[in-house]
Amino acid sequence: MQTNVSYYQNKKEFRLFVTKSYSDLVQLKKEGNQASFNTLVIKIMPQIRQYVNTQLNTAIKKGHFSKNKFKADDIIDQLFIEIYDHIEEVKQEKDFYLWLFKKTNNLLEDITVEEEFDEFFFKNIDDYTRPEWDEMQEKYSTDGGGDLLLIEELDDQSYNHNDYTLNHVFIENDENDWIKKIDKDLSTKDINNHIEMMLYNMPLEMRIVYQLSTTQHLSLDEIAQIRNNTLIDVQQLLKDAKKALQVSFINRYPVK
Repeated sequence: MQTNVSYYQNKKEFRLFVTKSYSDLVQLKKEGNQASFNTLVIKIMPQIRQYVNTQLNTAIKKGHFSKNKFKADDIIDQLFIEIYDHIEEVKQEKDFYLWLFKKTNNLLEDITVEEEFDEFFFKNIDDYTRPEWDEMQEKYSTDGGGDLLLIEELDDQSYNHNDYTLNHVFIENDENDWIKKIDKDLSTKDINNHIEMMLYNMPLEMRIVYQLSTTQHLSLDEIAQIRNNTLIDVQQLLKDAKKALQVSFINRYPVK
């Protein structure tokens, strides 16, 4: 299982940049320099925009609203206002990054509806055959049309990176034979497509916790703060998500 080291490093560097921007933003607001304030906010938006796009794509694909009703810019524009009007709520610069995600999550919750969860899918996850998995993948890939993606091209592709890997699913190598087989037989795209399909079918809270943990690299305590959940709830949601992914991979791609 390979890890994109530069990608993870960029995530850490980006979070540090956002954190260090807090003091400058507070000072620019005190000076009434909204133009420079907005220019700096633009520079701290790439990961926020990626997260917004991911959530909107899923909501659109599930039919919660039409493709043209909401765009990432709608959320980002409102977030600009929230940051300018309420940045004083942040007491320390170390809290700024999580505060941004919390504000973003609140804005997304305002426009999305609670979705129905397909319990049948998860109850039968142990029983699906390889052809049934392939059929579900085909259906997931074709539903909603091929032009669904909203994510804009960014200058730095490391910020526009939403690939999931087996490292997100299998923390301990207690399935070494199977992992070696998957590494040999499946492309990165195949792995990513399967995980995305599984996330699509997960309950909303489970999906968001998994994505915040794996793509934004937030700690479970930080996710609990953003989601207003208990740490125990977040731990269980992430554990359940990874267990479902593990079972689905092992059943779809059994070692022969």
